[in-house]
Amino acid sequence: MGTSVLNQTSQRSWPTPSAILELLKPITWFPPMWAFACGVIASGVSVTSHWQILIAGVILAGPMVCASSQAINDWFDRHVDAINEPHRPIPSGRMPGRWGLYVAIVWTGLSLVLGWFISPWAFVATLIGLALAWAYSAPPFRLKQNGWWGNAACGLSYEGLAWFTGSAVMLGDIFPSSASIVLAVLYSIGAHGIMTLNDFKAIEGDRQMGVRSLPVQLGVYGAAWNACLMMIIPQYVVVGFLYWQGSSFHGLAILLLIIAQLLMMKYFLGDPVKRALFLSGFGVPLFVSGMMISAFAISR
Repeated sequence: MGTSVLNQTSQRSWPTPSAILELLKPITWFPPMWAFACGVIASGVSVTSHWQILIAGVILAGPMVCASSQAINDWFDRHVDAINEPHRPIPSGRMPGRWGLYVAIVWTGLSLVLGWFISPWAFVATLIGLALAWAYSAPPFRLKQNGWWGNAACGLSYEGLAWFTGSAVMLGDIFPSSASIVLAVLYSIGAHGIMTLNDFKAIEGDRQMGVRSLPVQLGVYGAAWNACLMMIIPQYVVVGFLYWQGSSFHGLAILLLIIAQLLMMKYFLGDPVKRALFLSGFGVPLFVSGMMISAFAISR
């Protein structure tokens, strides 16, 4: 049935604004915007004197680069979405013809323009982020065909790259502190687990289309355990790192967040397919709260 939906002839020749907005998935913009803001805080530079950079960078990370990645992914996943999510703009016919691809290309170009105007380092980071977005979804790389590589690309782009860029541009396009880089890497690893949570809703379509997501490769429970461990272990390392840095109060706060996540993960592991959305909705906010706490810890 999904394939027939994809092949329907749309009566429209232009997509509606609402279809374009849905294609760009605003709900997904938060993680890189938050990570960029964490990088800004971690830099220790006053936000009030550089608020223009903060606003422009947050827009670049979310409504531009992340939105581009969503449009790219939807275009190259249109056949899988016809099975898993036939209501999406492209398979439903609300995004007619090749408009999904055109939006992806235009948003990619606009992202590069904004990155150029912010700073040279922001432009380079934009290039890297967009390259990962295209490599994630498009042939010949299509990193998402393997859950290990695809999730790593997303974690690096959404968390690590955004954090690093936020710190670098606030510092005047110079390398962030080693502490900031360590935290950016650790939270990128944790984001690998978060990305796995998104794959539980698409297991059947992924299996049919040959997408080797982690639930397909490891099985439901193997992937569920992997997601939990990938999220939790880096946070424990963050706690230890902050204690070593002399920020014991911040480390304790993150430890309490970890305990709350462990309770949620125990519930999630009881039925991963049905409860993945629960852990995403309630556990991930605790994960990203720890990001900001750690950013404040090293900003002093």
